[in-house]
Amino acid sequence: MTLDLLFYFAPLTGFISLIMALLTYNRIKKLETGTKEMVDISNAIKEGAMAYLNRQNKTILVFGSIIFLLFVLLGFAVEKYYLGIGIAFVLGALLSGIAGYTGMIITTLGNVRTAEAAKKGLKSALDVSFKSGTVMGFALVGFGLIGISLLYVVLNYLIDINFFTYKGDKLNLLMTMLSGMAFGASLIAMFARVGGGIYTKGADVGADLVGKVEKGIPEDDPRNPAVIADNVGDNVGDCAGMGADLFESYVVTLIAAMLLGNVVFGLPGVIFPLVLAALAMIASTIGSFFVKTEEHGDPLTALNNGILITAIISAVLFFIASNVLFSNYFNQSSMGIFIASAIGILVAIAILYITDYYTSNKQKPVKDIAEASETGAGTNIITGISVGLESTGLFVFVISVGVILAYLASGIYGVAIAAMSLLSLTGIIIAVDTFGPISDNAGGIAEMSNMPKDVRNVTDKLDAVGNTTKATTKGFAIASAGLAALALLLGYANEVNIAAEANNLKELAFPVDSITKLPIVNIMEPTVIVGLFIGGVLPFVFSAFSMRAVGFAAKSIVEEVRRQFREKPGIMENKEKPDYARCVDICTKSAIDQLLLPGVIAVGTPILIGLLLGVKGVLGLLVGSLVSGMAMAVFMSNTGAAWDNAKKLIEQQGRKGTDTHKAAVVGDTVGDPFKDTSGPSINPLIKILNTLAILLVAIFLKFGLKL
Repeated sequence: MTLDLLFYFAPLTGFISLIMALLTYNRIKKLETGTKEMVDISNAIKEGAMAYLNRQNKTILVFGSIIFLLFVLLGFAVEKYYLGIGIAFVLGALLSGIAGYTGMIITTLGNVRTAEAAKKGLKSALDVSFKSGTVMGFALVGFGLIGISLLYVVLNYLIDINFFTYKGDKLNLLMTMLSGMAFGASLIAMFARVGGGIYTKGADVGADLVGKVEKGIPEDDPRNPAVIADNVGDNVGDCAGMGADLFESYVVTLIAAMLLGNVVFGLPGVIFPLVLAALAMIASTIGSFFVKTEEHGDPLTALNNGILITAIISAVLFFIASNVLFSNYFNQSSMGIFIASAIGILVAIAILYITDYYTSNKQKPVKDIAEASETGAGTNIITGISVGLESTGLFVFVISVGVILAYLASGIYGVAIAAMSLLSLTGIIIAVDTFGPISDNAGGIAEMSNMPKDVRNVTDKLDAVGNTTKATTKGFAIASAGLAALALLLGYANEVNIAAEANNLKELAFPVDSITKLPIVNIMEPTVIVGLFIGGVLPFVFSAFSMRAVGFAAKSIVEEVRRQFREKPGIMENKEKPDYARCVDICTKSAIDQLLLPGVIAVGTPILIGLLLGVKGVLGLLVGSLVSGMAMAVFMSNTGAAWDNAKKLIEQQGRKGTDTHKAAVVGDTVGDPFKDTSGPSINPLIKILNTLAILLVAIFLKFGLKL
């Protein structure tokens, strides 16, 4: 089989993946939806989510259009290939936006059907919620494989007909333009994460503080004016936001591996990551059939079994692929590449169990937080923070060991392949993640429609597991940023050297080690150190704005909910109906108003550093943001999930409404923006910095200060 034919294996698999998503969607759609009241609640959630996404994307369209026009301007004023980058940027942004809509649509389809299935028990509810999640998983992988392949073919054709002129290697130019797609996907994911996070956590925090703490009513109680806004938030944040986030992680990691593959092996190194991604999608499809549980079984075990089986099948397929490909196209042992891919899978499994340990309500850390709640909110928060801080140690240790072992197995390309093999499990991981907010929404529908208590018990059990799976998914996304960063950093340094030679600026190029062939950077240079400092503090500043935005939105919701309870006293006796739409509108406006500033920070910082400190300062920025951002994202995601599950553990013990429960609610409230706004937003931030730096190397070399 020729490399040209092998290339089409990826888009073919992507096409089949989309067909499977459509078939599963139609199967879910035919399931029973329950009573008219349940359907009305689900429709209200869907309408609110759709209205928010439409307004959010109109805002993003303005920002994205400005960036596209800048690429067009650069294409006419500096280098014509920036037009190709602009095309790739638009495709990446478009597909990332579609990924968000896909997540919202499948969640609002599956939530009411999961609530209805919960009448039959845990087994049926898990089946419906997880199968709904597989629609999201299959669709996103399909979008990624088809999008990258289509863009590769189109840009390659435009180069062949001399639409883009180039100096040096044609494939290197193609990979540079392809990076525009990664930037577009990352930018939209960042907006989706920040905007969706502000919306969902503003509503959640406001609803909890007044409803649970002040009024003592249950979660998702229909008397709470913010309850619909809270459930809408699960869709725009946990599904639309996570969909865009994991799509960009998948695309960026795949393109990073292709970029580095070109540097090391040329065309075969570009094709191999696409083959791995396609094979892993086949493994994810098989693994999804093993997610089953008995009526009194553990849903988390069932979900983990699906991931483990997918990982095992992927490893077998990767072994076959590496042997076949390397024996025909590479002048090196295939075993090293296979070991690197296996290391990526092992890192994924390790993250699965590390996250489970620190966030599951069956493990000691969460039990410690629940116990600390007995002495008040202060000790709950202190213990929760300590758990989150501790969780970063094992996480970073696993990533570090993975990097070293993958490098020893097959050099720097092995690190990129390890990152790709970790993210190649995206299909099953997205399915497991989407299951969480679907179950959460199902519980809300069950509560608001006054379904029997045993139904709510089923959805609560699934929701508690969903908190752990959501934390696991965030861990995968963050880990991919860590593993892929080395590939992106090398891609950046390589791009600097190519552009420096093409523009007769060889004095600005990075020296290359004669043995390892890796670029050498002197960290004692002031520009590099300053870049490191700025990169290290950037995730903190970025998170400060998103946290403050959640606080502002929550304050507005608290005031509105208090006003409605005060002016409509009949709400508590079910004699008056709350004004749900007012809370939905407040959350929407708050999220949209706070959306643009994080985007300006993410895009403006590398441009400013590149023009003021040059290419070496940018490299320092990328390294600094990676180190601090990865640790901070893990800390925030795990801390928030642990606080949430500690609260749920106390509720399962029958202690709702007690002082201990109120203390746990405070911790959960603090953790909400940690785990669903600021923490997850750092992952696309890191990717934006890296991909934009690669795209603007020529600008930094030509117009940056020569310090």
